[in-house]
Amino acid sequence: MNDRIRGLLNQISALEDEMRMALREQETKMFFEIKGRRIEFESAVKQTHRKLKNNFFRWLVTNRPQNLITGPIIYSMIFPLLLRDFFVSFYQATCFPIYGVVKGLRRDYIVLDRQHLEYLNWIEKFHGTYCAYGAGLTAYICEIVSRTEQYFCPIKHAHTILGTPKRYLEFLEYGDGVDYEKKLEAFRVGIGQK
Repeated sequence: MNDRIRGLLNQISALEDEMRMALREQETKMFFEIKGRRIEFESAVKQTHRKLKNNFFRWLVTNRPQNLITGPIIYSMIFPLLLRDFFVSFYQATCFPIYGVVKGLRRDYIVLDRQHLEYLNWIEKFHGTYCAYGAGLTAYICEIVSRTEQYFCPIKHAHTILGTPKRYLEFLEYGDGVDYEKKLEAFRVGIGQK
């Protein structure tokens, strides 16, 4: 990897750190505090949230008809999602220890916290939880697959692809076969540590 790319990666990493700090500062401005896995709002904010909540019947009347019509299709996806969750978790639990690869933690990717928002009615909380599960599961699967790719084939593609995991940036250059086996082993050792 050349110096310019390494410098850009360092800048990206610094910006990500800055973003995490800004998000933490925003938490205090939004009058909530994270205590472990729990989120606590100030009592005045809770009261305001309760006043903002639409009851179910009002929500039903004001909701877009296409959302109600497509609801069964959207929620039928729960079955493939649960199956993917089971098989990917099983794969990681059985194979990663054999490879010496550090496991990704589901709780880092699947965060179900929207039920703490008092301004959402029960159906909106349900929607939020379902979406958080689907999006979090997708991120969790991407992380497991990227760790697998780093172990078996840490080579960049010839074409630029969107949505690559952060670890992809460290992969070997496409077409660079010099000392491939030695570099592959270094990647395998490295993934066992992160």
